[in-house]
Amino acid sequence: MLVKTKIKYIQSLGQKKFRDGTGVFIAEGPKIVKELLDAGPALVREVYALPEWITENRHLLKNTHAEEISEAELEKISQLKTPNKVLALAGQFTYEPLELKGRLTLALCGIQDPGNLGTIIRIADWFGITQVVCSEDSADLYNPKVVQSTMGSIARVHVYYTDLAGLARNRGGVDLYATVLDGQDVTGIEKPGQGILLIGNESRGIPPELLQMANVRITIPKKGGAESLNAAVATGIILSHLT
Repeated sequence: MLVKTKIKYIQSLGQKKFRDGTGVFIAEGPKIVKELLDAGPALVREVYALPEWITENRHLLKNTHAEEISEAELEKISQLKTPNKVLALAGQFTYEPLELKGRLTLALCGIQDPGNLGTIIRIADWFGITQVVCSEDSADLYNPKVVQSTMGSIARVHVYYTDLAGLARNRGGVDLYATVLDGQDVTGIEKPGQGILLIGNESRGIPPELLQMANVRITIPKKGGAESLNAAVATGIILSHLT
């Protein structure tokens, strides 16, 4: 049985200040929890799950504290409208320093919707992009909605937060691609071996300072009347041509 203090602690991790203070985040659902356990069991500090899930996955839990809870207890600690069998507490990731050469890097400008950020991370994973750099005003990687939307890709894609203008100024000769409405047709661009791909906020686009530093401007050819594309959708289309 979960004691009240533990329930309150887990619930508090829905807020960024508590996640930052503890270095812990919530992951929920069989797929995401399994991905984290496969990526590195040491990342997963505690697992709270329905008895049948623990029975089915005991082989994954050899070195992880796992506690059986009831559906009512899972509802109390879950961040989901419909709790899904298992919730894990995991330690926030530590990454090696960012390396821009020899790879394509996504750079996200003010992607504040958690669902969009999580989906972009998932799309990056699909196309083999291993690192994403976010502006400091983007959604928090460990927001439960972001974690959920990655569908486990959070375990494979490294996500950094930094000043994108500073990154652009010190990119060491790596091409900076900006997604704009009046750029080169992305379907005709040769696939780059390396580069930084800027994806802008849906309403504000890419900040002027960053646009001025971009040496390649690309666009998705428009055929209909829509004014813009969802940032995640645009990312998927562009990566399908650049990777």
